[in-house]
Amino acid sequence: MTRSSRAPVDLARALINAWRVNERINQELLSLIAPHIWRAFPPSSKRRNIATTFAHIHNVRCMRIKMSHTEVVVPERLERAEVSADEARKALAVSADAMAQLIELGLAAGGHVPNYRPDVVAMVCGAMVHEAHHRGQISHWARELGVPQTPEQQLRLWEWDKLHKMVNSGT
Repeated sequence: MTRSSRAPVDLARALINAWRVNERINQELLSLIAPHIWRAFPPSSKRRNIATTFAHIHNVRCMRIKMSHTEVVVPERLERAEVSADEARKALAVSADAMAQLIELGLAAGGHVPNYRPDVVAMVCGAMVHEAHHRGQISHWARELGVPQTPEQQLRLWEWDKLHKMVNSGT
């Protein structure tokens, strides 16, 4: 999907695309996690590990959707203590789609999301910042646990232009 540099941006579509890129980054990071560190507790965290943090991201999405009291189906929450990487991958994809539906409802309602203030843009930005914070923790913990991301892998998490193209092409 290309556009002229002079053509106006469809801000509603751009917001949905930004959300989809955010999810693509989560999936990219998940693919970088070595299985043997999935449940290991890093030295800097005795409360959470990589597995529980990915489950937390999904479960917070579920909470946001549930609190909206809309027709968007609330995905099943993940059990933090038992979640596998494959379960997290699938659940995050489902909750990302459900959040996209909630975003679309908010956009259709003039930017208002039921039971969320101030607006749909703030909800998306808040969710993305929350998830980015936890991705940073996960990357740090992987390094602490002896499986740091290479510079090339780190770059894969930051190339929004490439990720945007991937999201829009369906790859």
